[in-house]
Amino acid sequence: MSQVTVTLPDGSKKQAEAGITVHEFVRTSIGAGLAKAAVVARLDGTLVDLSRKIEQDTSLQVVTSKNPEALEVVRHDAAHVMASVVQRLFPGTQVTIGPNIEDGFYYDFFREQPFTPDDLEKIEKAVNEEISKDLPFVRQEISADEAIKLFEGKGEKFKVELVHDIVAKGAKTLTLYSHGDWVDFCLGPHGPSTAKIGVVKLLSVAGAYWRGDSKNPMLQRIYGTAFFDKKELDAYLKRVEDARKRDHRKLGPALGLFHFHEYAPGAAFWLPYGTTFLNTLTDSMRQLVTASGYQEVKTPLLFNKELWMKSGHWGKYRENMFLVVDKEADEKLPLEDRCNQSLKPMNCPSHHLIYAMTKRSYRELPVRYYTTDVLHRNEASGTLSGLTRVRQFQQDDSHIYLMEEQVKDEVASIVTLMKKVYSAVNLPFAAKFSTRPQMRLGDDAMWDRAEGALKGALEATGMQWELNAGDGAFYGPKIDFDVTDSLGRKWQLCTIQLDYAAPQPDRFDLKYTGSDNHEHRPVVIHRAIYGSLERFSAILLEHFAGAFPAWLAPVQVRLVTVSEKVAAYALATGERLRKLGFRVEVDASNEKLGSKIRDAQIQKIPFTCVVGDKEAADGGVSPRRYGAEDLKFMPLDTFIALLTKEGAVPYNV
Repeated sequence: MSQVTVTLPDGSKKQAEAGITVHEFVRTSIGAGLAKAAVVARLDGTLVDLSRKIEQDTSLQVVTSKNPEALEVVRHDAAHVMASVVQRLFPGTQVTIGPNIEDGFYYDFFREQPFTPDDLEKIEKAVNEEISKDLPFVRQEISADEAIKLFEGKGEKFKVELVHDIVAKGAKTLTLYSHGDWVDFCLGPHGPSTAKIGVVKLLSVAGAYWRGDSKNPMLQRIYGTAFFDKKELDAYLKRVEDARKRDHRKLGPALGLFHFHEYAPGAAFWLPYGTTFLNTLTDSMRQLVTASGYQEVKTPLLFNKELWMKSGHWGKYRENMFLVVDKEADEKLPLEDRCNQSLKPMNCPSHHLIYAMTKRSYRELPVRYYTTDVLHRNEASGTLSGLTRVRQFQQDDSHIYLMEEQVKDEVASIVTLMKKVYSAVNLPFAAKFSTRPQMRLGDDAMWDRAEGALKGALEATGMQWELNAGDGAFYGPKIDFDVTDSLGRKWQLCTIQLDYAAPQPDRFDLKYTGSDNHEHRPVVIHRAIYGSLERFSAILLEHFAGAFPAWLAPVQVRLVTVSEKVAAYALATGERLRKLGFRVEVDASNEKLGSKIRDAQIQKIPFTCVVGDKEAADGGVSPRRYGAEDLKFMPLDTFIALLTKEGAVPYNV
């Protein structure tokens, strides 16, 4: 029998008989311990089952439970086990798809009767029992005709539709995976058996349209998660509970920051406290960027479609735009043809127009425009989620027009601004470099230049980064920054996008006069640090659990009186603090002192200052930090010095 050469991660090579399975090779050539720990493997970089045969020379990497990829695999295994259990417990239920997702998995089922919480408990118990049976996952290749016949015989119309779609794309054979007597159409890979899954917890059930189309049948989606052991599961569930307590959709209304109303889906009502909070963010950023050479601008909210055709958005983004009917258009035209205006979903085209209104010289570049204009995007109603996914929002949006040789310095400057902002709110970050997507403007030569310039600028910062291939904007490559909040969750925030397409003659025909007195084309950097202010607010609200630092809190100080006798002193003190620029409230009500302090704690106000006879007589306050740290009596000037320090915006310190 012929031999194959297997190259291991350390570069060593081993010989084996062709046709040996991955599991058997690992057991006999590397070690029984590793074979037992293995979940799947990589052959020449492709993730495969341990039962896959090695037919030719290849590289091999064993994936164990210590590798994050293994957890993704067993979560998909868990989805299969859950689907098999559901069909056994609830005969007649049809299966559709069941992928692993971040932190877990789901499976969509077609069933007339809704699943109840009791049903989920029953399913979860049966799933974990099934896992303990150590049933092997068996891979089988069959013809497309056999697959159609198999699932038609089972009455699985959704699976039959999926198989037909695969066949339409040219597939001749398909892969099935079975455990016990249950079989599913699946690309895999899967672990060696159900026992590798560990422990499963079902989390919730929700509605989902087949293939995401409201014209299709409504399905029931069961969400769950799986971990290799119960300790990891318990830690995850604790994080989920912590996140639930910090959910901005509950904290925001409870703290009087914002509300949503059915009359304006996807648009927040910012209440007085929330407006103060939002203004603090915008004013702080405005001061920061103004000091860095940015010029604030404002542009119209409504534009003719000609602008969006010029920018490329009308062809590539129209379904996400709010279209407006032109009442002067011919009423005989189809409705879509009469919608020749749109609320702006982004600022960049209007900023390009401002740049082009004046003849430009190389001496004035970079030109940096900044705005927090309101934007509108027509997000599907099912995707709306508090402040993190809305239809109306603001961005700290900037567009920078510069010469190609200025890109490196400009990116470094933006990174410096970003570091100031994220450091101020204790958000560590990591960089990703995203390259050309499949659908894009411009030719490969343009993209080669843009990617080379932006990558060089990123490398010049000295930061570590990872490649995010194919995820660039349709007009240029980008650098994205993911922050990690206090619960360990990652959020994509700051973005720096390099655009060589907009200045071209077929777009906005942007120019400047160079030192040689000839016309040249600038390049454009699109950048935001907060990103959407709504989303950034949600992240901060959950990151701090509503207990904002003094500089960011809507109310920085609340003075609470011990008795009516000191009300006049408390009110005068509050007025003095307000004149110094602090955000202050005075509670001189007839409520008991303990109740007043408790209410201030519930509102998560940074400083609650008790005012009694001693404070009034000696001209001071007795502050308590949020969290009940009692700072004892201090003269008012001493407290003002403390508040001045902690209330200062860290961006500009």
